[in-house]
Amino acid sequence: MCGIAGIYNLDRRTSVRPGLVSDLCQTIVRRGPDDEGTHVFENIGIGMRRLSIIDVAGGHQPITNEDRSLWIVFNGEIFNHEPLQAGLKLRGHQFSTRSDTETVLHLFEEEGPACLRHFRGMFAIAIWNERTRTLFLARDRLGIKPLHYCFDGHRLVFGSEIKAVLAAPDVPRAIDWTAVDALFTYGYIPAPWTVYRSVRKLPAGHYLLVDEHGVVEHQYWDLAMGPKLTGTEADIEAEFIDRLRESVQMRLLSEVPLGAYLSGGVDSSLVAAMMALSSERAVNTFTIGFGGQTGNFLDERPFARDVSARYRTNHREFEVQPDVEEALDAALGAFDEPFADDSIIPTHHICKLARQHVTVALTGLGGDENFAGYERYLGFRLSTLADRAPWRWLARVVRPLVRGLREEKGGHYRIDHLKRFFAASDLAPAHRWQQYNATVSQPERRTLYRPEIAREVDFEAVDSAGRQYFERCDAADPLDCALYQDIKMYLPDDILALTDRVGMWHSLELRVPFVDHTLVEFCARIPASLKLRGGEKKHLLRRAARPYVPASVLNHRKQGFASPMALWLRGDMRRLTGASLHRREIDRVGVLNADQVEARMAAHQERRQLNTKLIFAALMFQRWFARGRS
Repeated sequence: MCGIAGIYNLDRRTSVRPGLVSDLCQTIVRRGPDDEGTHVFENIGIGMRRLSIIDVAGGHQPITNEDRSLWIVFNGEIFNHEPLQAGLKLRGHQFSTRSDTETVLHLFEEEGPACLRHFRGMFAIAIWNERTRTLFLARDRLGIKPLHYCFDGHRLVFGSEIKAVLAAPDVPRAIDWTAVDALFTYGYIPAPWTVYRSVRKLPAGHYLLVDEHGVVEHQYWDLAMGPKLTGTEADIEAEFIDRLRESVQMRLLSEVPLGAYLSGGVDSSLVAAMMALSSERAVNTFTIGFGGQTGNFLDERPFARDVSARYRTNHREFEVQPDVEEALDAALGAFDEPFADDSIIPTHHICKLARQHVTVALTGLGGDENFAGYERYLGFRLSTLADRAPWRWLARVVRPLVRGLREEKGGHYRIDHLKRFFAASDLAPAHRWQQYNATVSQPERRTLYRPEIAREVDFEAVDSAGRQYFERCDAADPLDCALYQDIKMYLPDDILALTDRVGMWHSLELRVPFVDHTLVEFCARIPASLKLRGGEKKHLLRRAARPYVPASVLNHRKQGFASPMALWLRGDMRRLTGASLHRREIDRVGVLNADQVEARMAAHQERRQLNTKLIFAALMFQRWFARGRS
């Protein structure tokens, strides 16, 4: 696990200064505190920072092949690299290390970009081919590992994080206001956007080929939502458990201590159970609870303790307090752009706790996207079942009554979900799904910014991003299209981005067994009717987990690592938010409409509308801007 960076000047006469690549790498030292390596030759320079996990003694990068025509820097893990390496040795390849990085290099030597089809894992790859003078950049299928780049027609700069790209001279820092609107719409900035016009994210499942003629992007993988499995429910459950067990076992490969996150939910509990059943030693587990004014916000520590007791893990807990400035500053340092998923606060603290004891931790992330675990999936299913003329008439009658309901004191989203359900009831399925996921509708966003900023925003492009994969999906069941949209955008650009950046901020590698691409492909073929049955979310997953997970975990309401942000904004965090979003501060930055922000904050305080996500997005944007935009 490490961070990578590099520069390629397309004109061979424009050399790369050797120290410059090291400068880029120094910006991402938290990703790899153990080692640094660079290779600079004429107009190309590549480098890495290493967090040593596999082949600790011998895995120094960059690595070259036998005739030194290929050079690689690599971020991630290839969990099936040992059998791949064995086959390469039989075919005559000579290895100087035991690392998965060298396996990637030799497979590329044999097959070029087609080598990607062999890898099970998470990765961002950069390979320089001295013979063809071509730079190859690739990102894993589901976007677990990041890769950013800037191409100006003459030079390409790349890095695991935006800060590495910005460290190169003369990278423009003009803000992409459409990307900013995406932040306020979804709580994160989806690929290929970043907050900077000049810097792009390489989308998941894509690679770049760069030579003296320019850059060409290719998509090498996509997810098929069919054909659907036809076996019995019991057969599908059994195969799922076998596949998950294999995925977990592959991710136990490590030469350093590892552990697991326990949220008290089904997904992380099942991963911890599979780890315990596959390990000779007691598993290290970590969980969190929340302090401050949390009302009746669910504390899942008791459920995590039930799992720990059953499997006799070495269990540690941490209580997150609403004094969140440390976490917010860490988020800004880790992302280099505003990011507004408030799960970043508990994630920061659990990563900090885990890193005191382990270097690698497994999580249950991805279970919700594979098995329809969010409330919005249930609401969407109900909306499609009720998509008939009498229902539409009734919805129009009920909508104004629902709109006037006061939000719950306890900070839960039930009333907010009900309002969203009725507000989007007249829309086509793809547009309806986009509205379920949008923090604010387009008409509201048009007044959220100052007029001169709003004129720079492509509002239609932002809304289109939230439904593009849904509309592309050819599945018969609309729920499959919703899952596909989330797996292609929400999972890589929010959940997995959060996991990578915060984990790496603490020099902690996080592994996600539910996001093994072969497991995701299998889950995509499970009929949607087995994922949502009646009012039960993750129906098949819960049934499959029964032999492994305590009943207390299976039967309680999901919470995960979400924070009680709605309550904190009304109580413990009110002073911090009021200072950062004071009219004076908003006017000083000059992006948001202070009247709109004040109105949203007042509606939230009075429980007329749940504006948690919008307020938190405004808070993060203002703090990012105040820091000098990285």
